[in-house]
This record gives sequence, C-alpha cells and structure tokens, in this order.
Amino acid sequence: MAKGERTREVILQQGIALAYRVGLEGLTIGALAADVEMSKSGMYAHFGSKQALQMAVLDAAAADFAQAVVVPALSEPRGEPRVRALVDAWLECGRTRRPGGCLFVKASTEMDERPGPVRDRLVELHEELDRSLARVFAGGVADGQFRPDADPDQFAADLYGVMLGVYHRHRLLADPRAHERARAAVDALLDAARLRPAGAQPSDGPAPVRPLEVTA
Repeated sequence: MAKGERTREVILQQGIALAYRVGLEGLTIGALAADVEMSKSGMYAHFGSKQALQMAVLDAAAADFAQAVVVPALSEPRGEPRVRALVDAWLECGRTRRPGGCLFVKASTEMDERPGPVRDRLVELHEELDRSLARVFAGGVADGQFRPDADPDQFAADLYGVMLGVYHRHRLLADPRAHERARAAVDALLDAARLRPAGAQPSDGPAPVRPLEVTA
C-alpha cells in the first residue's frame, strides 16, 4: 500500500471514530482535520468535499463491519451455526470494537429525511446487509435445516429488527439485559424456522408478556 493510501486509511479510521461521537452530519472536513491534526487543505486533497468524506467514511465503516462480523461468520457451517456466529459477532462488535454503538443506526436517524447521495449510499449499505442476512438464512433452507417454506427475506427483516432493538435498549434505555433479550429473540426466530418431524411443535418459549406489563 502506497504512503498516500496508508494516510487515507488512517484518516478514515479517525473519521469513523469521530462520526460515532458527533454523528454523520457532524463529520466535516474541518472537524476531522482538527481531530487528526492536519490542515484543512490537506484534508480537501484527500476527499474534496464534506459529502465525499461522509460517503468514504460510510464505506470504510461498512468494510470494517464486514471484516469483523460477516466474513468470520461465513467460515462457520451453513445454516443455524452461521446465523448464530453472525449474531454473536454483531453483538460483540457493538460492545467492544465500536463501543459507540452502530454508526449506521445513528446515520439513519440523521439522514432519513435528507435526500441526496449520502442518504442513497446509506440505503444501499443497509440493503446489502439485508441481502447478506437473507443469503445466510437461505443456505440453511437449502441444507434442510429450516422449513422449505421459510422466507429468507422475512427472516432477514426480523433479524435486522432484533439488532436494531439491541441498539435502542443498550444505548438509550441502558438495559443491562439488552444482549440477553436479543439472543432470546434470535432463539425464537430460529425455533420458528427450524425443520421438524411431522406433528412436532415448536418448543415452548417464555410466557408472553402482556402489553405494558410492569414487573418488579
């Protein structure tokens, strides 16, 4: 890797860290230049504009996520082991690798009503992950681990919803059981999709909670 490429990579990693702290909209040429102790003109030489910087940081964060979460999971056997490996790595990533939470969730709340190239790229990255989740589950269907009528796209949507819920409960509500609840929800999704002998029923899960139920 050439020196200029190495410098850009270092800058992008700093940009990801800064975006976790201040949000994607707070990620500007000036703010990042100050963070890495570089001149604004030097930063413009690398990215050219705030928009280009934001998109480059999104792409770098997506590559980081893929290497930390998706790629390791793909080394596991297809089907349920691969789904669980992906979930485990995803949860761990939010707690240790990027303790600031999920940049893509933060960016979604910022950009959902801001049309333009940055929002378009954010949507593409979310859709790419959604398709990856569906493919991982479809591998289990093809191998006969999950019901043949199970919908990979629906499973991906449900799993994505669980992971978005983790962010909400862990970051906003400071729920110490956020990750435990997520694993229980994933268990329920897998149990509902698992292939069973004729006449067998899904295992009994926790008793349903009544709406707005409050426990001591």
